[in-house]
Amino acid sequence: MSGAQTGRTDYPVFIEIATRWQDNDVYGHLNNVVYYELLDTVVNRHLIEAGVLDPATSDQIGLVVESGCKYFASLAYPEIIDVGLRVTHIGNSSVRYEVGAFARGAETPAAEAFFVHVYVDAKARRPKPLPDDFRAVLERLR
Repeated sequence: MSGAQTGRTDYPVFIEIATRWQDNDVYGHLNNVVYYELLDTVVNRHLIEAGVLDPATSDQIGLVVESGCKYFASLAYPEIIDVGLRVTHIGNSSVRYEVGAFARGAETPAAEAFFVHVYVDAKARRPKPLPDDFRAVLERLR
């Protein structure tokens, strides 16, 4: 998220998300908190579909330790949003995910956001190294 605005080709994975009536605020566009929900949804959905996360049973979970978002244009219900996902850093137990929220057909995102997750033992809540299968899924997002 530093430097120039990203484009579609900067994201190796896209997930389509339908906006909801409740996502609009009184100004007629998606409220800023909705973008964080989109980011959280896309990251976790990708990990679940890749078979490396089961929120109910996984012994390792990601906790957000840092986040941010830049806004360039408005999105609003009833739009379908193409949400691009990439990983820009993989540490021992941490990952930086970046997301671009695109209006359908747009080449540049309406918003760019990031989350840094630290993966911890689900019970002890202490950092735990990323398993190899998890790391392999993340590498495909770089």
